[in-house]
Amino acid sequence: MRTWFVITALTWTSVWFTPNQYGQRLANQGRYDEAAVAFTDPMRQGVAWYRAGEFDQAAQSFTRLQSAEARYNLGNCWVLLGKYDQAIDSYDDALKEKPDWKEAQENRNLAVARAKLVESPGGEAGDQRLGADEIVFDQNKPPGGQKTEVTGDQAINDATIQAVWLRRVQTKPADFLKAKFAYQNARDTGSDQ
Repeated sequence: MRTWFVITALTWTSVWFTPNQYGQRLANQGRYDEAAVAFTDPMRQGVAWYRAGEFDQAAQSFTRLQSAEARYNLGNCWVLLGKYDQAIDSYDDALKEKPDWKEAQENRNLAVARAKLVESPGGEAGDQRLGADEIVFDQNKPPGGQKTEVTGDQAINDATIQAVWLRRVQTKPADFLKAKFAYQNARDTGSDQ
């Protein structure tokens, strides 16, 4: 009975909707991973994968297209995957077609800044970039943790509040990246003084 219902539902849907219409309906419901599977248009499919957080699959969809918008979206995928050199190349391709595209230039600048940050000693992930060689536990330490007291002036500062806020808030990935990079730049500039 259930199999019959599924077959009927799929058939009924295909009678009334094209795959792209059905995909758009799923996307409107926030079911982006299902929408990406339903779409036949690579741009819509890439956007759906992107919104589902599947940046590798979104990148695969965007590489099937040659438009400036596809190159821009591909650059956004590469940034979120931490592949900054590829992101810069994608933004450059988009800017060749649309030289005055402000968002593409801003995102390219962010990718360049992130690439420089990763190249610096310690990089983006500190000394953990390649992973630990060996984990050693100190067997001679007494059980229990170390006690720590925090005084009023150490409790919390604006940078800590902003860091927590940035980790929790996400709107559009471009807006998120812009805020994150601005925060990190401000933090790095403040620590140099």
